[in-house]
Amino acid sequence: MQAAVEAEGFRRAASRTYSDAVLAHVRRATIGRVSLENTHPFSHGAWAFVHNGTLPNFNILRPRMLELMTPEHRSAIRGETDSEHVFHLILSRHETAPKRSLLETLHLSLGQIITWCLEIDPAARIGLNVLLTDGSRLVGSRWGRTLHFVERLGVHDCEICGFPHIRHDMRHSYRAVVIASEPITHEPWHEVPEGCVFSVTAAMGLEINARLPFPSQPEL
Repeated sequence: MQAAVEAEGFRRAASRTYSDAVLAHVRRATIGRVSLENTHPFSHGAWAFVHNGTLPNFNILRPRMLELMTPEHRSAIRGETDSEHVFHLILSRHETAPKRSLLETLHLSLGQIITWCLEIDPAARIGLNVLLTDGSRLVGSRWGRTLHFVERLGVHDCEICGFPHIRHDMRHSYRAVVIASEPITHEPWHEVPEGCVFSVTAAMGLEINARLPFPSQPEL
């Protein structure tokens, strides 16, 4: 096995990536075949989504999740992963209650999933680190996996590629926030609190908005 940062294909792709919002994911398959349909990030319209973790007893959980989805999102599922089902459940709830904030929808959706998991098995070890964006908004969660962030002010060279991954007008200040499962540079990273949902602000900072209303569990 080879770490992504050691793979030439990853380095080439990373060096060509420029965007206001980027999601990257290296999958360790736990549910579903190794296939393109089961590969993160998942996308639907303007939305993109990644998930780090596993939902236990997914065969029991899946029908409950499908029942809460709109017909459009049930039919949009192409693979077999728990992750893609989480994605379309969140989007279904967002579209059926558009006046509710995206963060509140994420909070309610993940809270429902966690409740189901614990009803099925009170000792379930749940992994629900997610990131969801439409290119202008980004929300996420930490539950049962490690997660860190760093807020940047000023242009930084990428430690993997050796140059900045931005196209920036130097007449204006530059801000960014990077979220990762573990620190990936030598900057002063901070830990995202366990059991929370969060959003990236317009000023490119991380705002912890709410704690999921459930007890913490040991990390895997």
